Amino acid sequence: MTQTPANPTTAHQEPADVPRDLASDVVARVLARAGTARAEGGTVHAQHDGEQLDLAERSALRRVAGLSTELQDVTEVEYRQLRLEKVVLVGLWSPGNDPREDGAARTAQEAEISLRELAALAETAGSQVLDGVIQKRAKPDPGTYLGSGKAEELADVVAATGADTVVVDGELAPSQRRALEDIVKVKVVDRTALILDIFAQHAKSREGKAQVELAQLEYLLPRLRGWGESMSRQAGGQVGGAGAGMGSRGPGETKIELDRRRIRNRMAKLRREIAAMAPGRETKRSSRRRHAVPSVAIAGYTNAGKSSLLNAVTGAGVLVENALFATLDPTVRRTRTEDGRVYTLADTVGFVRALPHQLVEAFRSTLEEVGDSDLLLHVVDASHPDPEGQIAAVRHVLADIPGVEDVPEVVVLNKADVADPEVVDRIRRREPRTVVVSAHTGQGVEELRALIARELPRPDVTIDVVVPYSRGDLVHRVHTEGEIDHEEHTAEGTLLRGRVAEALAAELTGAAVRA
Repeated sequence: MTQTPANPTTAHQEPADVPRDLASDVVARVLARAGTARAEGGTVHAQHDGEQLDLAERSALRRVAGLSTELQDVTEVEYRQLRLEKVVLVGLWSPGNDPREDGAARTAQEAEISLRELAALAETAGSQVLDGVIQKRAKPDPGTYLGSGKAEELADVVAATGADTVVVDGELAPSQRRALEDIVKVKVVDRTALILDIFAQHAKSREGKAQVELAQLEYLLPRLRGWGESMSRQAGGQVGGAGAGMGSRGPGETKIELDRRRIRNRMAKLRREIAAMAPGRETKRSSRRRHAVPSVAIAGYTNAGKSSLLNAVTGAGVLVENALFATLDPTVRRTRTEDGRVYTLADTVGFVRALPHQLVEAFRSTLEEVGDSDLLLHVVDASHPDPEGQIAAVRHVLADIPGVEDVPEVVVLNKADVADPEVVDRIRRREPRTVVVSAHTGQGVEELRALIARELPRPDVTIDVVVPYSRGDLVHRVHTEGEIDHEEHTAEGTLLRGRVAEALAAELTGAAVRA
């Protein structure tokens, strides 16, 4: 790694054996991304996004960079500084052709894309990205992740930039994190901890907060650190023939063991609370199934435009922000096809490369909405440098959800107004069922609505009945759940000819006026 000390804010490390025209500006491009997760002149909203009151509330709580309480005279007052965390990013890439299950980069280009994503994650969490390093290494060092020599060079970069945190683009073992902190002398966090922090900031519902807290505790449990025997509890009782008296057998239950037990108890309580919330979701789903209301689920990579697409199709007005994991709590909205059939559209939590398994487990109950749907809209950011990598990352997570393999999937290439047409054509040749849209401009939205109408299951039982006027509720259900070819008001009741689901057909037959 080669440091450029003349300008610390643009210093970068060149991976060994990487062509200079490829690696020389890697971190410079990463740093050029700084601020775009939240800024870029502010997120541009379309008319169907609504008033965005949730976004105004979230922006009102933003931390402000540059404000501090630094004092000139610190002789009597403790020196303090209030600021955004200033971070240095660390990434690895390992040459080879075999796929990596942990999502690690195999080429310098993949490493750059991953580091840019890490920069966006850090900005979304409220940090300021100062610098970054990328190292070519066959596999992470089991001791310090980078190796002792490279860790010393990283310490020099941290000192030169004035950073107070190092963010590693991977998951660190507890021993690796401690060893790296001992060398760089600042806090070290990994990609998993960063994503968990973002989830904790953005969760709003009771269930979402419980799921995030459970994931955080699962991550924290093996990473607790003790502070020596001084934090141990003394055990009571006589000590045989030593005659030392009561309470002098030495350390009993240590403080760290007590903390572990409290964490396990809290995790058990959270699991019970999340399980208790499941019947409510199941009741809503069973109600939709009972009334034959088809459901469409929206899934995709974070910041691919899922919420914007939901707003464009239904006018829901849910929160839209140019940030990773801006929305976590699932949103379900009812809407209609052009021919009047009612269906629901559900927006789910976004995915990311190497999504922490703690989050997948914690949000499994929420993701089950995808497995119970009749159609899956897989939203892809067509303007991203690696859209195929996003598709693979999302499908890797969806493969663990029961029932998803039986749900028809349509790839929705979003952000077509800023995407490269060649990239769009390349994906359309690879994916058998695609539709190109722009949720911001409205391009392709009508085509998407028509596709949804074609793919949704249609009623398959033909009816020709006269429903008494006292059963207007059944007539209403035929209008909302079925297809009517002919409707006529007679002296006996309402004559209906059309098609409905089997359950509703049975109710109509039982209530029909006998000739």
